Amino acid sequence: MTVSKSRGHVVISTEECKGCELCIEACPADVLILSDKFNTHGYHTSAYKGQGCTGCGICFYACPEPGAITVFKRWDQMTEMADCPHCGGEYKVYSTEDEPHLLICTNCMKPIKDSQ
Repeated sequence: MTVSKSRGHVVISTEECKGCELCIEACPADVLILSDKFNTHGYHTSAYKGQGCTGCGICFYACPEPGAITVFKRWDQMTEMADCPHCGGEYKVYSTEDEPHLLICTNCMKPIKDSQ
Protein backbone atom coordinates (compact mmCIF):
# COMPACT_ATOMS: atom_id res chain seq x y z
CA MET A 1 0.00 0.00 0.00
CA THR A 2 1.42 3.37 -1.04
CA VAL A 3 0.56 6.42 1.03
CA SER A 4 0.27 9.55 -1.06
CA LYS A 5 1.63 12.85 0.17
CA SER A 6 -0.96 15.52 0.79
CA ARG A 7 -0.56 18.70 -1.23
CA GLY A 8 -2.91 20.50 1.12
CA HIS A 9 -3.94 20.42 4.75
CA VAL A 10 -7.15 21.44 6.52
CA VAL A 11 -7.38 22.92 10.02
CA ILE A 12 -10.86 23.16 11.53
CA SER A 13 -11.49 25.40 14.52
CA THR A 14 -13.66 23.21 16.72
CA GLU A 15 -15.04 26.21 18.59
CA GLU A 16 -16.23 27.87 15.36
CA CYS A 17 -17.62 24.73 13.69
CA LYS A 18 -21.36 24.05 14.15
CA GLY A 19 -21.28 20.59 12.58
CA CYS A 20 -23.50 21.46 9.61
CA GLU A 21 -21.49 19.01 7.43
CA LEU A 22 -21.50 21.32 4.38
CA CYS A 23 -17.71 21.06 4.14
CA ILE A 24 -17.89 17.27 4.35
CA GLU A 25 -20.40 17.07 1.51
CA ALA A 26 -18.46 19.57 -0.62
CA CYS A 27 -15.02 17.94 -0.28
CA PRO A 28 -14.14 16.24 -3.59
CA ALA A 29 -11.24 14.34 -1.99
CA ASP A 30 -13.51 12.93 0.76
CA VAL A 31 -11.03 13.73 3.53
CA LEU A 32 -13.39 15.35 6.06
CA ILE A 33 -15.51 13.49 8.60
CA LEU A 34 -17.89 14.32 11.44
CA SER A 35 -16.09 13.90 14.76
CA ASP A 36 -17.53 11.84 17.61
CA LYS A 37 -16.36 14.52 20.05
CA PHE A 38 -18.37 17.56 21.12
CA ASN A 39 -17.07 21.13 21.22
CA THR A 40 -17.90 23.43 24.16
CA HIS A 41 -21.13 24.48 22.41
CA GLY A 42 -22.38 20.89 22.20
CA TYR A 43 -21.81 20.35 18.47
CA HIS A 44 -20.14 17.40 16.77
CA THR A 45 -17.59 19.14 14.58
CA SER A 46 -15.98 18.36 11.27
CA ALA A 47 -12.48 16.92 11.34
CA TYR A 48 -9.71 16.25 8.83
CA LYS A 49 -8.79 12.60 8.32
CA GLY A 50 -5.14 13.68 8.28
CA GLN A 51 -4.14 12.68 4.76
CA GLY A 52 -5.20 13.21 1.16
CA CYS A 53 -6.12 16.92 1.05
CA THR A 54 -5.47 18.49 -2.34
CA GLY A 55 -5.66 22.07 -1.07
CA CYS A 56 -8.55 22.97 -3.39
CA GLY A 57 -10.29 25.12 -0.74
CA ILE A 58 -13.84 24.03 -1.60
CA CYS A 59 -14.51 23.22 2.08
CA PHE A 60 -13.47 26.75 3.02
CA TYR A 61 -15.94 28.29 0.56
CA ALA A 62 -18.75 25.90 1.54
CA CYS A 63 -18.45 26.72 5.25
CA PRO A 64 -20.92 29.34 6.54
CA GLU A 65 -18.81 30.07 9.64
CA PRO A 66 -16.09 32.69 9.06
CA GLY A 67 -12.80 31.47 10.47
CA ALA A 68 -13.86 27.87 11.04
CA ILE A 69 -11.74 26.36 8.25
CA THR A 70 -8.20 27.15 7.17
CA VAL A 71 -6.75 25.44 4.09
CA PHE A 72 -3.03 25.24 3.45
CA LYS A 73 -2.51 24.80 -0.29
CA ARG A 74 1.24 24.03 -0.34
CA TRP A 75 1.42 21.79 2.75
CA ASP A 76 3.96 19.50 1.11
CA GLN A 77 6.38 22.42 0.77
CA MET A 78 6.04 23.73 4.34
CA THR A 79 9.06 22.51 6.28
CA GLU A 80 9.59 24.84 9.24
CA MET A 81 8.70 23.23 12.57
CA ALA A 82 8.52 24.61 16.11
CA ASP A 83 7.36 23.52 19.55
CA CYS A 84 3.90 24.89 20.33
CA PRO A 85 3.28 25.67 24.01
CA HIS A 86 -0.49 25.60 23.39
CA CYS A 87 -0.58 22.12 21.78
CA GLY A 88 2.31 20.55 23.64
CA GLY A 89 4.13 19.25 20.58
CA GLU A 90 6.13 20.11 17.49
CA TYR A 91 4.07 21.27 14.51
CA LYS A 92 4.55 22.99 11.19
CA VAL A 93 4.51 26.78 11.49
CA TYR A 94 4.08 29.71 9.13
CA SER A 95 4.24 33.48 9.17
CA THR A 96 2.20 36.15 7.42
CA GLU A 97 3.29 39.06 5.26
CA ASP A 98 1.88 41.47 7.87
CA GLU A 99 3.95 39.98 10.71
CA PRO A 100 6.84 37.98 9.21
CA HIS A 101 8.59 37.67 12.59
CA LEU A 102 5.62 35.92 14.24
CA LEU A 103 5.23 32.13 13.87
CA ILE A 104 1.74 30.59 13.89
CA CYS A 105 1.11 26.95 14.75
CA THR A 106 -0.75 25.06 12.00
CA ASN A 107 -2.40 22.78 14.57
CA CYS A 108 -4.09 25.35 16.83
CA MET A 109 -3.64 28.49 14.67
CA LYS A 110 -2.26 30.43 17.66
CA PRO A 111 0.90 32.54 17.58
CA ILE A 112 3.75 30.81 19.35
CA LYS A 113 6.87 32.96 19.23
CA ASP A 114 8.94 35.46 17.37
CA SER A 115 11.24 33.93 14.78
CA GLN A 116 13.95 36.54 15.33
